Amino acid sequence: MRGFFMLLFLFFLMSCKPKTHYENPHIAIQTKYGDIEIELLPKQAPKTVAAFLSYVDSGFYFNSSFYRALNMENQPSNAPKTELIQGGIWKTNYKKASTIKGIEHETTEQTKIKHTEGVISLARAKPGTAGTEFFIVIGNQPGLDYGGENCEDRQGYAAFGRVVKGLNLVFKISGQKLNGQYISPQVDIFNIVRL
Repeated sequence: MRGFFMLLFLFFLMSCKPKTHYENPHIAIQTKYGDIEIELLPKQAPKTVAAFLSYVDSGFYFNSSFYRALNMENQPSNAPKTELIQGGIWKTNYKKASTIKGIEHETTEQTKIKHTEGVISLARAKPGTAGTEFFIVIGNQPGLDYGGENCEDRQGYAAFGRVVKGLNLVFKISGQKLNGQYISPQVDIFNIVRL
């Protein structure tokens, strides 16, 4: 009998999966369609990653959403086009989102993280105003980089990581029913957690 329990204990130990160690931090955006895993790049974008992780660790993204999608059909015909999905707490906790102090802007010229397919970046109005809202690009979007035509100020957006698993879910979310540029209904983000 003692041997049986010892064997059971060994089986239990072998079945415990050790936590994966990553060189860079990884987070999971937990949606109703599954998890989108993102590798963050703190060596290149230290201020942006530190701010984003502080929001993750503070539980800001609990019950948040993907609420906006840009595609080639829902943008003004005379404006530069881009494709992306946008999420955060703006639609679910506007009060909290509006109190976030802006993050110092790290341009793609500084970080060398270009807006290629699957890159995550911070949404903003002018440089230094980015907070909790983020977007993931679909396709290569050089117009979002420093000097690009999608920003009137030509400073681009602050890219800080890339999707490593679940890019198919990004496409799925971008294909949801839209009301103009807004996903209707929003796609729930249950939480964003560190891996």
